[in-house]
Amino acid sequence: MQNGMLLAAVDLGSNSFRLEIGRFDHGRIHRIEYLKETVRQGNGLDADRNLSLAAMQRGWDCLARFGERLAGFEKTQIRAVATQTLREARNREEFLSRAQKIIGFPIDVISGREEARLIYQGVSHLLPQSDQRRLVVDIGGRSTELVLGQSLEARTMESYRVGSVAWSMRYFPDGQFNPRAFEIAEIAAKAVLDEAVNTYRSGTWDVAYGSSGTIGAVNEVLTAAGWPPGVVTREGLDWLLDRLLKAQSAERLKIEGMKEDRRAVIGGGVSVLRAVFDLLGIEQMEAAQGALRHGVLYDLVDRDDDLTDLRSTSVQRLAHHFNIDVAQAERLGKVARHLFLMARAGLPEAESESSLRKLAWAAQLHEIGSQISHSDYHKHGAYILDNADAPGFALHELHRLSLLVLGHRGKLRKLDADFEDRVFVQQLFCLRLAVILCHARRDPDLKGLQLEAVDEPGRRFVLTCRPGWSKAFPQSAHLLQEEILAWQKTSWTLIVSGL
Repeated sequence: MQNGMLLAAVDLGSNSFRLEIGRFDHGRIHRIEYLKETVRQGNGLDADRNLSLAAMQRGWDCLARFGERLAGFEKTQIRAVATQTLREARNREEFLSRAQKIIGFPIDVISGREEARLIYQGVSHLLPQSDQRRLVVDIGGRSTELVLGQSLEARTMESYRVGSVAWSMRYFPDGQFNPRAFEIAEIAAKAVLDEAVNTYRSGTWDVAYGSSGTIGAVNEVLTAAGWPPGVVTREGLDWLLDRLLKAQSAERLKIEGMKEDRRAVIGGGVSVLRAVFDLLGIEQMEAAQGALRHGVLYDLVDRDDDLTDLRSTSVQRLAHHFNIDVAQAERLGKVARHLFLMARAGLPEAESESSLRKLAWAAQLHEIGSQISHSDYHKHGAYILDNADAPGFALHELHRLSLLVLGHRGKLRKLDADFEDRVFVQQLFCLRLAVILCHARRDPDLKGLQLEAVDEPGRRFVLTCRPGWSKAFPQSAHLLQEEILAWQKTSWTLIVSGL
C-alpha cells in the first residue's frame, strides 16, 4: 500500500449508511471525509424477511450520493460491507444488484463474526497500544457484536440478533415509553444474550469499550448532561431511563445531546445496553472512537499483501483442520497459477494478482471434503466453505470459493454460476485442467503446453499440446477428451490441438 493513497469504506448498517474516506500514511489512516445518512433499512424487513421497496429505495438513493463522491476511486481503494439487515433479507440480491450498479463497486455481505472482527480492528487501531484485555461492544440496528481481544488481535467474537431498531419496533412500536415495556425489552434482550455470560463475563477483560451507534448516542447525551465525558456508567443509564420514562414517548422526548435521528430507536437501544451491563457485570464502558468502517479501512491495507491477508490464514487453518494432502494441493496450485498466467490476457495487473491468490486458495482447499466422502468430496467441500466461519472472508467470497471447489471436477451444469464472468470461468478452467494434469499426484510435464482464452468469435479456450504428448500421457489425453465434452454444455468451448 503506497503512502498517500486514498481509501474508502462504506458501511451499510441497519439504521445508517456511512462513508469514511481516509489517507494511508505510514501504517495509519487519517480521516479526509465522513458522511452518514439515516436510512433505517432495518425497519423495512417484513414478517417474511423481505425488504420493502421503500426501504430499498432509501438505500439506493443514499448510495447514489455516496457514489458521486467516490467517482475516480479504483476497486482496490474501496470496500463496501453490509451487515445484519442484508444478512437476513431474503430478497437481498434484488437490492444488491442495483445497489452495486449505482455505487459502482461490489458490496460484501459479511457474517456476524466477521463484522465483530472488523469492529474490533476499527476500535483497536484508534486506541493506544497496550496489553490490556479489551471487551468491545457494538449495539447496531439489528445485531449486537461482542468481542474479546488484546492489542490488535480479536480473539473471541460473536454476533447476536438483538439491536436498537429491531427492539424499538418490537417493544416500543408506537414510540411509547413505560416501565413495563422497558422491563419486557430488557428481559427479552437478556434471553438472546444469555449464552454470552460465561465467555464475556467480568474477569475475562480489563476495560469495556462501546463502539458506534447506541453507545455513542448515549455517551453524547450523558456528556451534555454533565456526566464524565467518554464514559457510560450504570448510574448514567439509570438517569437516562428515568428521562425516557418521564417523556413517555419518543415524540415528546426533548433532551440535550440527543440527535433527531436517534429518538425513534433510543428505547430499544437503551434496553439492550442495560441488558449487556447487567449480564456481563459492567460498571462503566468507555466510548470508543473506532468502528466497523475503520476496521474495513485497515483490513483493506492488510488485503493488499498476501502475507498480511487474514483470508490466507483462514485458508491454511481450514486445510490443516481437514488434513488435506499438502503436496498435492501445492502441486495443483502451482500448475493452475501457471495456466492462468498464460490465459489472463486483458486483465489489469491488480485484478490478475487477486484472481491468482483466490485460485491458489481453491487449489489448497479442493480436497477438504475428502474425509467425509471419497466419491463426492467436492460436494462436501463446497458445503463446508459455504457454511464456514472464515475470518477475513465476505459471504460471497466464500461462496465463489465453494463454486470453484464444487466445479473442479465432474459436470459443469451442476454449478449455479455466471459463465459470463470471464475471470471466474478462467479460474475454473485452469483449476480443472490442473486436476487433469496432476491426476497421478506427481509433477506433470508441462513442456510445450500453451493455453489461450479467446473471446471472439465465440468464447473458447485453446490448448495446444506438443507433438507426441497424447501418446506419452494417454490417461491425461483421455481426460482432456472428456473435458472437451463437459465444456460443450456451457457458453464456452474447449479446443485441444495435438491430441
